[in-house]
Amino acid sequence: MKYPATTVVGNKKTFKMIEQFFPGIILANTLEVEEGSVLELGKHKLSFVMAPMVHWPEVMMTYDSYEQILFSADAFGKFGALDTEDPEGWACEARRYYFGIVGKYGAQVQVVLKKAAGLNIRTICPLHGPVLDENLGYYLGLYDTWSSYLPETDGVCICYTSVYGNTKKAVELLAEELRKRGVPKVAVNDLARSDMPECVEDAFRYDKLVLATTTYNAGIFPYMREFIDMLTERNFQKRTVAFIENGTWAPQAIKVMKQKLEGCKDITFAQNNVSLISALNDDTTAQVIALAEELSESYQKVIVENEKRIDPTALFRIGYGLYVVTCNDGTKQNGQIVNTVSQIANNPDRIAVNINKANYTADVVRKTGVMNVCALTESAPFQIFQHFGFQSGLTVNKFESYEHYDVAQNGVAFLTKYSNAYISLRVFETVDLGSHWMFLCNITESVVINKEDTMTYTYYQKNVKPKPVEQKSGWVCDICGYVYEGDELPEDFICPLCKHPASDFSKLN
Repeated sequence: MKYPATTVVGNKKTFKMIEQFFPGIILANTLEVEEGSVLELGKHKLSFVMAPMVHWPEVMMTYDSYEQILFSADAFGKFGALDTEDPEGWACEARRYYFGIVGKYGAQVQVVLKKAAGLNIRTICPLHGPVLDENLGYYLGLYDTWSSYLPETDGVCICYTSVYGNTKKAVELLAEELRKRGVPKVAVNDLARSDMPECVEDAFRYDKLVLATTTYNAGIFPYMREFIDMLTERNFQKRTVAFIENGTWAPQAIKVMKQKLEGCKDITFAQNNVSLISALNDDTTAQVIALAEELSESYQKVIVENEKRIDPTALFRIGYGLYVVTCNDGTKQNGQIVNTVSQIANNPDRIAVNINKANYTADVVRKTGVMNVCALTESAPFQIFQHFGFQSGLTVNKFESYEHYDVAQNGVAFLTKYSNAYISLRVFETVDLGSHWMFLCNITESVVINKEDTMTYTYYQKNVKPKPVEQKSGWVCDICGYVYEGDELPEDFICPLCKHPASDFSKLN
């Protein structure tokens, strides 16, 4: 070694890999550390954060409490250098880097983000790409979105293959019809000619995906097969997926593509898929237009005709559900999660809303007498409940960074996404219920936004709210955290997630 007195700091996996890469190497001075270990170097005090599979099994991050720097290994990295001419700046190549390299390990990234939340970080120094020293919330927020597999941007990604150009014509027609209907972004990728990792990036970026291909040997065209495999091995989920197939004598592509996506979580398949027989005709053109109508519905701006400003069917959306109640204190919009909204009369229609006295929203509604009730849909992710329910409008402007809203005639915000209706209310009487105020209200406006099902409290508990981690008896993989339940771990056991052997498992307490 050139510097024999150097002390090499690493964890158990680090030294094992050094031996594998450099057989016969002798390290004279080593210091093995683990989660929570602290190395004091004068004014610099280094603590170590294990981050297995982000994206190698031995990865650990180092935090310098003096400079408040997180040396984040592969996390927060990107391809290339900072390019001031790139209109998307850091995010474009960082997104491609994340989904190309780390994308499979979203659960492990979430664990690391929770650890990072307990550190006072001023600067992030990744192994790849630029040092990040400002607006860190932006980078952390994107990593939270990506590792939660949530869509980042409203829009439709279309990925296709075409042999004679007819499938391409159908895709071009669909893209044109989507843009006509106000879809904010339509990204079209020819899988035979585009950079495949960039296609994967787009599929994870947008909330809707269209797969279009020809039937090929009773299956699908090879580029499409490879593309779907790349999605599924990266845990593609939480998207709406539509299909266009082409087949002159025996169309099979939709069936095959659906089968390949069967193991993906929370995928909603479109109702109006398109099946071409060789080329577009009047019937299949109508199918493309129907698909465009379906995919664009959730992006269309809410335009309320005067004669529909009191729509009685909006009241049908009220159940024992979950709602965001919004208000305006005169300086900012505010909103909170509520689960006690009920219709108490129908001649005239009247609504009762119960709000805890300790909530800032209750104070605002008591002073202004005005609010909106937004009925949440089953597609609302847990982040909506975190945003509107886990922080107070007294200290946080909840709509400052929230994009999916508009303002009703009463001057109060309503949600345009993850909500199927809003009802504008004016309080005519307030009842003191001890811990809560019950606001009895007249309806000033009631509008249906879309046809999605209202989220009930039961649905939230079963499908949206994160499940508590149960303490299990058995063995845990040191690499990825997979738990094998049982008193004895077979010697030949292989982790089904990261494929590491039994020697990389530890006994659970």
